[in-house]
Amino acid sequence: MANDPIAFNAREKTVEWPTLLLTALIYGGWLAVTYFHQMMPVWLVSMLGAGLITWHSSLQHEMIHGHPTKWRPLNRALAFPPLSLWLPFELYRRSHLIHHRDERLTDPLDDPESYYWMPEHWAELGPLGRALVKLQTTFIGRLLIGPAWNIARFLKQELGKAFVSQGRNRTIWITHAIACALILTWVTLVCQMSVWFYLFAIVYPGTSILLIRSFAEHRAREGVSERTAIVENAPFLGLLFLYNNLHAAHHEKPMMPWYEIPAWYKANRERILTENGGLVYNGYFDVARRFFWRPHDRPVHPFGRMPEGAL
Repeated sequence: MANDPIAFNAREKTVEWPTLLLTALIYGGWLAVTYFHQMMPVWLVSMLGAGLITWHSSLQHEMIHGHPTKWRPLNRALAFPPLSLWLPFELYRRSHLIHHRDERLTDPLDDPESYYWMPEHWAELGPLGRALVKLQTTFIGRLLIGPAWNIARFLKQELGKAFVSQGRNRTIWITHAIACALILTWVTLVCQMSVWFYLFAIVYPGTSILLIRSFAEHRAREGVSERTAIVENAPFLGLLFLYNNLHAAHHEKPMMPWYEIPAWYKANRERILTENGGLVYNGYFDVARRFFWRPHDRPVHPFGRMPEGAL
């Protein structure tokens, strides 16, 4: 697709060993936590499992951008296992590369990762739908109901496309279903873990943690560079998100591997914060403090559809 050059420009390094080692750590950790779960307290299994689901999603994001090798099929194979079950990697890859058209960031018609709504679509939601969306503009609402809303909405849209299409989407979902069956066979038959525990004590909270990252990373603004935020001083979550908390840096340098982002951001911090209008938070506790009960922004996009040449 047109955006693939963003993800697969030639790089000097053939293999990025830190990312390969991280890949082994994440998959090995997931196998260990699921297999030995009966030997650990329930709270620890949930905490470690959810953290690994979040880390794995961050790893998939890294691999969308052409890491850790120069070989696309290998990168996709490493990212393919759907540990969270609900998101096929190939659909995530497609939509995320479209998201990197920065001139369209936050536009609900052109940015597939936008949380904003067009006025006409907002009106179609109805009172209950609008209430649920408004709740998710708060930090606590995004954590509690964000996973259920996002997963249900995604499955409704994408499975609908697969059923009416005879093309690539259906193949993606068939392959994904087979992979999910293998994961659930491991979890339930080999590890003797309840499927409900896996879904609601590992996958759901793992998705909630991931939504912490996306909650405040974009805001609708007229200036393109002012739409992407920075969350500084997040040592634990920053590593779990593979430094996508420094999100403006990632959008400027989408090919940069995760372990190089902090040093590059530090060297370019003053310029980046000037360009993004000072949209910076002092850690995720700062994000939670500001928006725990207060909306991060209005759900209806302030500009509607951004016309060509108006940016």
